[in-house]
Amino acid sequence: MAVKQNRQERLERFFLEVIHEERQGRWVRVFRRFLKLLSTLFSALIATRLFLYRVGIFRHHTLGCQVISIGNLTVGGTGKTPVVEVFARALQRKGRKVAILSRGYKKVEHGFWKKLMDKATGRERRRPPRVVSDGQELLLDSAMSGDEPFMLASNLPEVAVVVDRDRVKSGRYAIDKLQCDTLVLDDGFQYLALKPRVQIVLVDCTHPFSNGHVLPRGLLREPIRNIQRADFIFITKSTGPEAEKLAVTLRQLNPRAEITECAHRAKFLKNVYTGERKELEALKGCVVAAMSGIAIPEGFENELRQRGAEVILCRRFTDHHRYTQQEVIDIINQARRRKIRMIVTTEKDAVRFPWVERVDVPIYFLRVEIELLSGVEDFNACIARICFQ
Repeated sequence: MAVKQNRQERLERFFLEVIHEERQGRWVRVFRRFLKLLSTLFSALIATRLFLYRVGIFRHHTLGCQVISIGNLTVGGTGKTPVVEVFARALQRKGRKVAILSRGYKKVEHGFWKKLMDKATGRERRRPPRVVSDGQELLLDSAMSGDEPFMLASNLPEVAVVVDRDRVKSGRYAIDKLQCDTLVLDDGFQYLALKPRVQIVLVDCTHPFSNGHVLPRGLLREPIRNIQRADFIFITKSTGPEAEKLAVTLRQLNPRAEITECAHRAKFLKNVYTGERKELEALKGCVVAAMSGIAIPEGFENELRQRGAEVILCRRFTDHHRYTQQEVIDIINQARRRKIRMIVTTEKDAVRFPWVERVDVPIYFLRVEIELLSGVEDFNACIARICFQ
């Protein structure tokens, strides 16, 4: 399993280096031209799919309750999970019975032949979705549910979290079995089968549209112009003047959408294994190691430096990397040899850490929450609209 994972991660790194033009050479340039051709075909498929839904050949489902879709144009890195958490918490506090519907990316799946047989026999359609939380207790771990659903279920004790590729099926389950009246569709911008009342799109201020190319030549899931489908745009990781310029561009692409700027703010440190909390002041002057498996690790590492930490070791893994016990032991040993006082990771990574008996250098995760910088009135009006207030 570890060998297969390492092979996949090496391929992913190679692919990212190619599309970001960090690798050069004749054959690499030929490969990039081939990827550009595939991107053109992929864009045509996206346009055809949207057209088929628009004219009614493919069907939008409505489930008779409020559906809020939160998604993005790019693959990973926009800081979507904290925004989903903010919306779900705000709706729950207004008296809604909320369920978050997630695909559960990189959760433990059935084997290929098992999935093939299930599809052929129709068993996949009949199998109930995985309930990570029923709104009262946590029922699954991160391996069975996926990183983000487990994080959301852990941080939102009164919100149900349901995982399934078929979000229409999981939505019906949340309504019928969990008595939910509001569904938050996680990563839902490209999921057209379930029709939302509000379409929210996130754009990362630091890397808005990757290199401007659609998959596989770039990291865009669909062309930039398609942001015109959004009702509400969140500019995440907002950075002053850059956010203002981006807002102007977005306003040209979508004149009708409400635009809100927000920033991801670090709140505290929490020990991965003991649960002990530390204030951010503990980072000042502290020699630390940064360990992460996220789409854009530079932002996390820079946050530690801005908080006064002396980051002398950075270990980066691919997004959604599932850590082995040996990898955690290795970084603990490296940190001990280099007299590092603390290892810091992200909350998303922390849910994938295996149990380790001996932790000679404490490992903490950085708890990050969303802070609205502008458009607060629009956000509150959006929540009130959903709640019929």
